[in-house]
Amino acid sequence: MMTNTETKLEVEDLSVRFATRDGLVDAVRGVSFKLGREKLAIVGESGSGKSTVGRTLLKLHPASARIDARVLRFGDTDLLQAGEKQMRAIRGQRMSMIMQDPKYSLNPVMKVGDQIAEALVAHESGRRLPRAEVRERVIAMLEQVRIREPQRVYERYPHEISGGMGQRIMIAMMLIPNPEVVIADEPTSALDVSVRAQVLSVLDDLVGQRDLGLVFISHDLNLVRHFCDRVLVMYAGRVVESIAAADLDHAQHPYTRGLLAALPSIDVRRPVLPVLQRDPAWLTN
Repeated sequence: MMTNTETKLEVEDLSVRFATRDGLVDAVRGVSFKLGREKLAIVGESGSGKSTVGRTLLKLHPASARIDARVLRFGDTDLLQAGEKQMRAIRGQRMSMIMQDPKYSLNPVMKVGDQIAEALVAHESGRRLPRAEVRERVIAMLEQVRIREPQRVYERYPHEISGGMGQRIMIAMMLIPNPEVVIADEPTSALDVSVRAQVLSVLDDLVGQRDLGLVFISHDLNLVRHFCDRVLVMYAGRVVESIAAADLDHAQHPYTRGLLAALPSIDVRRPVLPVLQRDPAWLTN
């Protein structure tokens, strides 16, 4: 159940295949969900299809991808029918994606402030912004993501900042056009625990302040149970369970139960962590 009645994204029976020399390979099969003003987690092991779902929403796949769905709708836009020109108006401006490692997303030869400014200017609808206004808005955005001395950081290059600061700069870059939906693909996996908590707190505040829908892609069940509102659990391209994050301990599907059982705990001492026993029926049920 969504936490907000406004539906920002509607996905029904989504399938994604990739053409290879050996034929079509199924990456996502029959995925359905709706997103309101909430934090929706998509979790699963590497290769489960969770990142493929996120990229499909922005139509970022190569030409070899075959995308089918009964419904793939973003607000009033049918994403299945949307052409590249229409998608360019959506990407970044109305729907943004935060990648997991800023080292590979930031331009190493541009000041970070100029990169955020570029994201702002690129998505202004036909209005030429004065340079002073652009700089002022970028600095305000840096303050929103809790960067100290934003005027100084504006002038830094990516190699001069820490990983946690880089991730907050990426968040600022994706949010400065004021999107309606943000897809965060493992945005904290490269950060240590204390910095991760700071970045999650920034995201949490911004979701509340800006009326955002957040799709949070992760493999960390402990993280999403505390941070997100709902969880979709994916296995081999399918959603095997949809559950409120607060109810994860009461999950019913054996795959979800197996993932939870494999989590280490400082409270329960176990000589060996249990190994997930996979059932072939999970591929079809």
